[in-house]
Amino acid sequence: MTPILVFLGIPAPVAVASMAGHVAASSTSGVLAYSARRGVDFRMGGVLAAGGAVGALVGVEVFRFLRLAGQADLVVALSYLVFLGTIGSLMLWESVGALIRRQRGEVGPAHTQRRPLLLYGLPFRMRFPQSRLYISVLPPLGLGALAGVLSAVMGVGGGFILVPAMIYLLRMPASVVVGTSLFQIILTTSLTTLLQAGRNQTVDIVLTGLLVIGGVLGGQLGARASSRIRAEELRVVLALLILAIGLAMGATLTLTPGDPYVLLPVGG
Repeated sequence: MTPILVFLGIPAPVAVASMAGHVAASSTSGVLAYSARRGVDFRMGGVLAAGGAVGALVGVEVFRFLRLAGQADLVVALSYLVFLGTIGSLMLWESVGALIRRQRGEVGPAHTQRRPLLLYGLPFRMRFPQSRLYISVLPPLGLGALAGVLSAVMGVGGGFILVPAMIYLLRMPASVVVGTSLFQIILTTSLTTLLQAGRNQTVDIVLTGLLVIGGVLGGQLGARASSRIRAEELRVVLALLILAIGLAMGATLTLTPGDPYVLLPVGG
């Protein structure tokens, strides 16, 4: 959504800051649904959110520096080009491979369950009964901090980074990964919104409210539509969409803008 807002003419700092509030509100309904099915590890989510708070503080200050230096638009565009281009390419590769294997009647490759010894040998271990884990809190804190920085700089929840990391790095059960990620996103993006409003004054309340309303309605329609589409086809469409938006954001770095000069107020 942040790139689309930028394409519509909304300044990148305002789009990034306003989207954080939208992500927080949209994730709340998801957490309620997953918690009813015991699909949220609140202890793990709290550790991730603690790291996310630190990342949000750092990210907002970095974003403030970039905004005052006039480089916020450039960094946002580069971030989306790199992250969406990479994620979209990987998703498309995996999804097309799954479609080909299904057409041939082949079974997908089995994922190893061996846990990385380096991460699991770190100190400060904590038990996470819901996830059936006994690991150091350092990796979840680091992942949360990364999500916090992405939330402040890109206006995203960081789920596209957290979910694969929670599955393949922390080895959390798939049944609690999405709900736990959403719980962390609520806390991190809510703090990011407050920090953006206080430090950068870039949160558009009206825009955020409209995005929240549209997100709630779209979420209901999307949930109904997704039940009628196979997972492989859905991932291909999503991968193409992500890749296209990432490339479009990259194109803004090379195309000549319609207005070469833009005057923006600079606050203290």
